[in-house]
Amino acid sequence: MTDNADNQLSTQHSALSTSLRGKRVLVLGLGLHGGGAGVARFALAQGAMVRATDMKTAAQLAPTLQQLAGLPIEYTLGEHREADFAWADLIVRNQAVPRESEWLALARRLGKTVTMEVGLFFQLCPSHNVIGITGTKGKTTTTTLCYEMLKAWRADAVVAGNISGKPPLDVLPYIKADTPVALELSSWQLEGTDEIGVSPHIGCWLNLTPDHLNRYRDMEDYAEAKWAIFKHQQRGDVAVMNYDDQVVRSYADQLAAGVQLQWYGERIPDGADGGYIAGDGLMLRSGNVETQIGGVAGLKLPGRHNALNALAAALCAHAAGANHEAIAQALANFSGVRDRLELLREMNGVKIYNDTTSTTPASVIAALAALPMPVQLLAGGSDKRLEYNELAKVIAQRQPAVRVYLLEGSATDKLAAALQAEGVSPQGRYSDFSAAVHAAFDAAHPGDTVLLSPAAASFGMFVNEFERGDRFREIVAALELQVAKASQT
Repeated sequence: MTDNADNQLSTQHSALSTSLRGKRVLVLGLGLHGGGAGVARFALAQGAMVRATDMKTAAQLAPTLQQLAGLPIEYTLGEHREADFAWADLIVRNQAVPRESEWLALARRLGKTVTMEVGLFFQLCPSHNVIGITGTKGKTTTTTLCYEMLKAWRADAVVAGNISGKPPLDVLPYIKADTPVALELSSWQLEGTDEIGVSPHIGCWLNLTPDHLNRYRDMEDYAEAKWAIFKHQQRGDVAVMNYDDQVVRSYADQLAAGVQLQWYGERIPDGADGGYIAGDGLMLRSGNVETQIGGVAGLKLPGRHNALNALAAALCAHAAGANHEAIAQALANFSGVRDRLELLREMNGVKIYNDTTSTTPASVIAALAALPMPVQLLAGGSDKRLEYNELAKVIAQRQPAVRVYLLEGSATDKLAAALQAEGVSPQGRYSDFSAAVHAAFDAAHPGDTVLLSPAAASFGMFVNEFERGDRFREIVAALELQVAKASQT
């Protein structure tokens, strides 16, 4: 954000704080990842009267409700009621509530102000040094790594956004005018920033592959939501873009005049500022100065895609002010993020990876490229209107080194059909998750990899992908005890 934007946000901060006092705020969608709870607590602290409504029941929302126990909040759960929308002065919708929701349409017919948590955050954030990172995959890893780089430079750095347990409004008290802030932004959250005409001072778009087509009309609609990361930038802002991704690259000519473009990729245009890979070296280029910040082989993160994520994180951190030494230090020490190609155990020579947040075919392809063969792959789940032909071809090309264990779900028929069309016979069709994990491990030999990388959402068998990951950990921990006991007999 520019100096003018800072002044504007300061005015909005004061006005919004005043306007919430004594006002009726409806939280539309409490959710299970802290966002709705954070909005409710924030509105109460501002002196608002708060109601929360969610289609989930109290039992389903128990973890969130526990966070809010004892607070003066009225609840409508298991349904929405028109009376609550009529009551509200301000409606703050959860990112999981689709733009086309009939309840949002009702709110607008009633003339109600509708915003999102991230919109409130940008209106109130005093810092001029905000980094926003988006992409179909890699957002959490890149944002977390960027934060580690910032923290190695400035101990007061803050991370928040679409990261479990890090609601943006919760970190506002820790942010000053020059605090470096790393935000993971989903396409749904970017709908919220677009609504108020704001983009982060430093924006980063990692990639675009098919996802969320149960929420967007088509890939063009999905891309337009992502474009909001740069859409409202002004002169002096920074855009970090993936040169290897044709869709991302195609938006470069839409950047506003004076926005500083920084490319990253396997290669970037001659003379362009940005980051690239030269042999084993991770290189940053600014003007005519090139600096190596690390090496691909030295990364603790598996996969070429993570080397590119590291470059994106480094460019963002450097644009915010972090020096090369801090960037290199964080890069050398960073070992990854929970639930994302997370090495859980090595048992009897078999490595077990938890990649539960891999909910698209493209992310599974990346995981297979990152890990050593053979792989016992646990895949399947609920449908997001994605196609599995390309993933099936990749698996077929690696036969017999990849064996697939299908988890029950609405997407699994499509995945099974795509595999069979490529001549790949999956193993079973498991409605019992534990049975699938045991089958994969029992079939593995020393040197094999067992990989949970579902290529689909988790709804049906699990509440969300994080519950799926937690259950996988539990099963693997129990399996480790069994293996240990067996070795003692």
